[in-house]
Amino acid sequence: MILTSFSQGFQNFVTMSGSKLMDGDKPYRFISFNVPTLNYLEDEMAFKMTNPYALPDEFEMRDVFKTVREMGGQVIRIYTVPVRNKNFPPGSPTYVEGPGKFNEEAFKVTDMMLSLASEYGIRIIFSLLNNHQWMGGRPNYADFRGKTADEFWTDRQLIDDFKQTINFVINRKNELNGVRYKDDKAILCWETGNELLCPVEWTNEICRYIKSLDRNHLVMDGYFASGRRTVRKESVLESSVDILSSHHYEENPLEMLNNIRKNLDVIKGRKPYVIGEFGFISTSGVESVLDSVIANNHISGALIWSLRHHRRYGGFYWHSEPLGGGIYKAYHWPGFDTGEKYDEKTLLSVYREKAFEIQNMDMPDISVPEPPVLLPIENVWSISWQGSMGASGYHIGRSETGDGSWKLAGYNISDAETPYFPLFHDKSAIPGKTYYYRVMAVNGSGISKESNIVGPVEVKRQALIDDMKNTGTLFSGKNIVPVTGDDRSFKEAIRRISGSDGSEIIYRIPGKLERFLVFSFEETNESSLDISVSKDGEIWEEIPVVTDQYVNAEKNYDYWKPKVYSSDGAKDACYIKIAFKGVSQIARVEIIYNPQ
Repeated sequence: MILTSFSQGFQNFVTMSGSKLMDGDKPYRFISFNVPTLNYLEDEMAFKMTNPYALPDEFEMRDVFKTVREMGGQVIRIYTVPVRNKNFPPGSPTYVEGPGKFNEEAFKVTDMMLSLASEYGIRIIFSLLNNHQWMGGRPNYADFRGKTADEFWTDRQLIDDFKQTINFVINRKNELNGVRYKDDKAILCWETGNELLCPVEWTNEICRYIKSLDRNHLVMDGYFASGRRTVRKESVLESSVDILSSHHYEENPLEMLNNIRKNLDVIKGRKPYVIGEFGFISTSGVESVLDSVIANNHISGALIWSLRHHRRYGGFYWHSEPLGGGIYKAYHWPGFDTGEKYDEKTLLSVYREKAFEIQNMDMPDISVPEPPVLLPIENVWSISWQGSMGASGYHIGRSETGDGSWKLAGYNISDAETPYFPLFHDKSAIPGKTYYYRVMAVNGSGISKESNIVGPVEVKRQALIDDMKNTGTLFSGKNIVPVTGDDRSFKEAIRRISGSDGSEIIYRIPGKLERFLVFSFEETNESSLDISVSKDGEIWEEIPVVTDQYVNAEKNYDYWKPKVYSSDGAKDACYIKIAFKGVSQIARVEIIYNPQ
C-alpha cells in the first residue's frame, strides 16, 4: 500500500500474542527512535547559559513528532522520569523533587507529550527510572534518604518511594485531554527503567505493582541486557513481564547481530522482543541490523540512539556521544554536512526506508517544509529562526519596504552550521538603511511559504564575524591550530581554533571600531588572552577588556570554562591582535564596526 495520510489518535491499546505485539488484529512492528529530550532538555548549551537543563516547549515537542512521523517511525522511547539530582545546577527543573513530591509544571510537559502523541499517531515507551544519575534516577532516590544507590534494589523505604512515583504517573489525569495515563492508548508500554542492573526479585515486584494499577498497558523489562548480558530467563517466565528488550553498542555489527540472536534463543518466541537501543556503527552496519529485524517476526521493533530536535531559539539541540570513537552526535533530520563524519544524511535516508519497509508500506515522498518562524532581530549579524521539520536549508529574503520587492540576502543557509550561535549574518546590509526580513525553508521536495516578516530593522553598524569555519576572516595567524572533536567539553562548539603561549591572531577592522567580543574556552580561571590594537599593524597598544566567565554549574560533564572578552574602546584602531599567554580555544570573534 502507499501511505497517503496519518491517522490521529488510537483505536486500540497495544497487546501481545505470543512473540508479537498487536494493534487490534494487526501485528505492530516498528523501526523508530530514542528521543531522550522529548520530555526533558539536557542540552541548552548557549555560550552564556550556565544551566543546560530545561523543559521543552510545544514547538520543540511538535518538531520531534513531525520528524519521527516523517521518517516512518511509530514509537518514541523516552529516557526516564527525571529525579532531583544533587549535581544539578540551582534552578534546574525536574519531575520528582523528593519522595512523593512532584513538580506539576514538569508533568504538564508529559501531558502535552501524550496529547501530541495521539495527535501525530506515535506511541510512547514510557520509561519510569534511570539506573544512572543522568537526568536523575536510582542514585538520586537513594540520596533523598541518605542511602547508597545499591540499597535501592532491596531497601523497603526506597522501593516504596519509587512506587509512589509509579502510582502518581500511572494515575495522573492529563490536564489537556482529561485522560488518565493508565487509560491513554498513546502509551505503548511502561518500561521499568533504563539499563537497570537490578535483581530479579525487584523486577518482579515492580512489574506486578504496575499491573495492579494498570490492566490496559503492557510492561517492558528494563533490565540492562547488553553485550554479554542476555535477557533473563526469569523475566521470560514471569507473567507480569510482557516485553523483553536489550541495548546494543558493539563496535562490530556481526557481534551485535550475534548477541541479538542469543536473546532470541533465550526468549524462544514466547514473548515480544524489542531492541530498545542500538547505534554508533556504520550505515552499512545499521542497514544489516535493520534487515535482520525486518526479516525476523520475533523482533517487534528497533530504536536507534538517538534523535535531537529543533531549538526554540534557533538551530538544533546538539549532543556529542561518548561511544563510537567519539565521532557520533545525536542525529538531526534530514542530515547535514556537519554530520559527514558519521554519514548522517545517508544513514537517516536508509533508516527512513527501513521504517516504512517493516510496515509493508511504500515510502512516501519527503514533505515540503512548513514555513519557519523568524525570531526578533536585534542586529543584522544575529538573525535566527525556529526551524522547519525536514528543511535542508533556508532562503532569507530582504526588502526595504516590507510589502514591495524582495531580494535574496541568503541562499540555502543551513541551521546546523553554528550550534548555539546566531544562524545568519546579512553581510550585505548597508548601515543607515532599514530592512524587513522573511525566511523560507527548502528541501528536495520544494520551498515553504514565507515566514512572518520582521522589521523594520535599522542598520546602525555592521560586523566582522569569525565562526572558525576557515581562516579566511583572519588577517594573519601564528601558531594556531583548527580543532574539532571533544565538542561536549566546549558546549558543542563544533569548530574552534586552539593556541597556547606565543600564539596570536590578527584581524583587520573594515571600519570604525565600535565593540569586539571574543568567545573563548579555557581550563583555568586565569586569563589566557591579551588584546591589543594598532593603527598601522606595527605599533601595538594593549587595551583593557572586560572578561565575563560563564562557568557551567553542571557537575556531570567536564566542561572548559567559557569566557567572553569584550571592549568598546580604541575606536581609532585599524587592527586587533589576540595574543595567547596560555591555552585557549576560541569559538567565535565578533568585531562590530561602523563603515567609514
